[in-house]
Amino acid sequence: MKLLATLLLLLAPACLGADAQWMLEKSTLSYHVSHPLHQIDGVSHEARGKGVCQAGQCSFLIAVPVKSFTSGDTNRDLHMLQVVRGAQYPMVVVRFSLPEDTASQPVIHADLQIQFAGQTVEYKQVAFQQTAHGAGTEITGAIPATVSDFKIDPPSLLAVPIKNEIPIKVDVTWRKM
Repeated sequence: MKLLATLLLLLAPACLGADAQWMLEKSTLSYHVSHPLHQIDGVSHEARGKGVCQAGQCSFLIAVPVKSFTSGDTNRDLHMLQVVRGAQYPMVVVRFSLPEDTASQPVIHADLQIQFAGQTVEYKQVAFQQTAHGAGTEITGAIPATVSDFKIDPPSLLAVPIKNEIPIKVDVTWRKM
């Protein structure tokens, strides 16, 4: 479901210097929806984000338009926009902070605050892999999101609802400015 894919959207590298700034350079956020009759994957490459480090702490904000998630079926995508109230809540917003000293760690754990479909949900200690690539830092991982986290009525097909779990895969690259 787009709702959670947008979430995700997400993590940034730890800051490497005082008063450093980070820019989200590229992003791939994808969600997976499971139903007994079929599997659905949606993806967005439109996340935008920024991070600022001060006094040993880095704060990040990421935003992605709900409508930017596509599953390959425009009818399904329009229905998902309705289900997640995309017209009323058009953005998925993720906020999190990391200590400055996590830049050298291959695995980082972040507490995420995600605003989606009119709800704010916190996910504690979500693990992400961090890999340096030239001037950028790639962050990969998954957010264990569920439909019920965001108080969304699960869509159904033939009166059978989708599974509650809608994991969000995150693959983002941050660049220090």
